[in-house]
Amino acid sequence: MIAIDGKSLTLETLEGIALDLSGRARVALPKKARAKMLRSRRFIEAKLAGEEPIYGVNTGFGLLSNIRVAEEKLEALQVNLLRSHAVGVGQPLSEREVRATIALRANTLAGGYSGVTPALVEALLALLNRGVHPWIPSQGSVGASGDLAPLAHLSLVLIGEGKAFHRGKLMPGARALKRAGLKPYALKPKEGLSLINGTQVMTAIGALTLLRAERLAGIADIAGAMSIEAVAGSAEPFDAAIHRARPHRGQIEVAARFRKLLAGSQIMKSHSHCEKIQDPYSFRCIPQVHGIVRDVLKHVRRVLEVEVNGATDNPLVFADGPRPRVVNAGNFHGEYVAIAMDELAIAVAELASISEQRLEKLVNTTFSDLPPFLVEEGGLNSGFMIVQVSAASLVSENKVLCHPASVDSIPTSADKEDHVSMGAIAARKARAVVENAWNVIAMELFAAGQGLEFRKPLRPALLVEKAYQSLRRRVASVLRDRAFHEDIEKISELMRSGELLS
Repeated sequence: MIAIDGKSLTLETLEGIALDLSGRARVALPKKARAKMLRSRRFIEAKLAGEEPIYGVNTGFGLLSNIRVAEEKLEALQVNLLRSHAVGVGQPLSEREVRATIALRANTLAGGYSGVTPALVEALLALLNRGVHPWIPSQGSVGASGDLAPLAHLSLVLIGEGKAFHRGKLMPGARALKRAGLKPYALKPKEGLSLINGTQVMTAIGALTLLRAERLAGIADIAGAMSIEAVAGSAEPFDAAIHRARPHRGQIEVAARFRKLLAGSQIMKSHSHCEKIQDPYSFRCIPQVHGIVRDVLKHVRRVLEVEVNGATDNPLVFADGPRPRVVNAGNFHGEYVAIAMDELAIAVAELASISEQRLEKLVNTTFSDLPPFLVEEGGLNSGFMIVQVSAASLVSENKVLCHPASVDSIPTSADKEDHVSMGAIAARKARAVVENAWNVIAMELFAAGQGLEFRKPLRPALLVEKAYQSLRRRVASVLRDRAFHEDIEKISELMRSGELLS
């Protein structure tokens, strides 16, 4: 049982919920969180009994917030809000991203700062436990007041509208609820607004993207080490003294890892007195490039670890303490996530860029003494020629995707919302960059493994040898041309399996 309490969700637990498409790992609202939510809800209900206008609870929204809504229409106000805001377009989020979004939305409401009932959180958790995954278009959010449009699509399913996937099939939301043994939820005042005010879509995409990027950074080290062995490069650039002289933490960590990866190599020993003085930057400067990538990913992790347990609603309800109050503010603004996702995209794009240059050196005989394009009978066989071309294409595509979304803003809601974050766009771009980089590094592993064939009978370092053997269990060495996309897909699956990192 996973407790959703608004304060203790980790990125790894979130990923576990996201990957559990059948809902085997149950999620639940613990008693302490329920009690805090109830105090917050009672405070809101007491306020509603008075004459005070409360934004989005007994008023309109945005520029219409000066219009008071009659008491008998407050529940209709919340339903109308969801319907009017469900204007997303484009490809839907994956079911994993949807599950992460639901979990995050439930978690922020469970914190007790939104003034909603515990029953609303339990209705969200029931979607996860019963495998109901709302159809959420990926486009339409500007990242403030949060991810309004996509979260509205999620929320429509709760009330028996919209569309949802159940057991992999898309159907009307009402039918999905019925098949899962659930009933539509009846919204109470403020609950529609609390469902859509927040950064949960950008954070869901961002969290899953970060975790994948962290794994990719580790695999990129392995690919780099394998490439160094394949081209008979030098281990000298990883000497600890070099990195103590410029003590960036990530740089020091990467250099130390490469010293372990390359320890005991027969290949390196065989050319310790060769005439080569320096390797190209893509080999020599791995600690400097891979290092800053690691440092950026650590910063992004810190941002997201705060965000997943943050209160992002508006207005916020502070029912406990000496001065209970309802406060209008801007925690829904996605700038933290937006800038973090832009940073992640730029960092991971560099991981792919330097990887592609190592791949280029593997196939280029002006640098290495390996056969042209890593294949015998060149001419009859093109070998890895177009593998490098494909990698170059992905690297260049990443350059386009790395234009930061967070530096853009456009006024919305009749200029009431005059600065927005574009956080969801930043997160989707980062996801695409990581996917491209993932494939580039798969291509480097493919080529580096082939390069090691030509170093036999000399053996690489033990850890590189283990990675090479894992590779060979999935894909054979290349003796003649074949459809290499199948090999790249198998290597990508190897990377996903965790076997290389283990």
